[in-house]
Amino acid sequence: MSAAFTFRRINVEKDHETLLKFRRDSFKVSLGTTDDVVSPNHYLAWMAFQTLFFPDGFLIMEHDGEPVGQLEVEIVTYMGKRIGYVDLFYLKPGYRGKGYGRLQIERAEAFLKSQGVDEYHLRVSTTNKPALRFYEKNGFYLLAEENIGGYPMYRMAKKITGTPK
Repeated sequence: MSAAFTFRRINVEKDHETLLKFRRDSFKVSLGTTDDVVSPNHYLAWMAFQTLFFPDGFLIMEHDGEPVGQLEVEIVTYMGKRIGYVDLFYLKPGYRGKGYGRLQIERAEAFLKSQGVDEYHLRVSTTNKPALRFYEKNGFYLLAEENIGGYPMYRMAKKITGTPK
């Protein structure tokens, strides 16, 4: 399954159209809207900043050279602890529900392990039932209920085993 899939670092200048397209679709799937929480220019500037600090956490997933997914993983401090945070796991519609998201999880965890992080979080819309099932199936658990920009979200967490200290 994974032989035709590759990951490469995001290049905001080269990938800006893909990034914005994937972002809009992720909002539609997760929140039921394509309205941006922040402006596209702000998002692209944030992406440029993040790719400087976490180049191996901000990746485009390709299938036979075509962008089909996106991964955004950073290191943050949460309640005094250094953790990983997934800003985005994204797959184009034709690639969802086929197990390819597991490749993104594996890549995210490899990055986080290399950074000495043993736990990571993400937020998911309370109404995004397929994503909730996927995360639970892959070892995430509910940590908290939050409201982000007027949208009810679950903060989910996962421990990473085998992380060097």
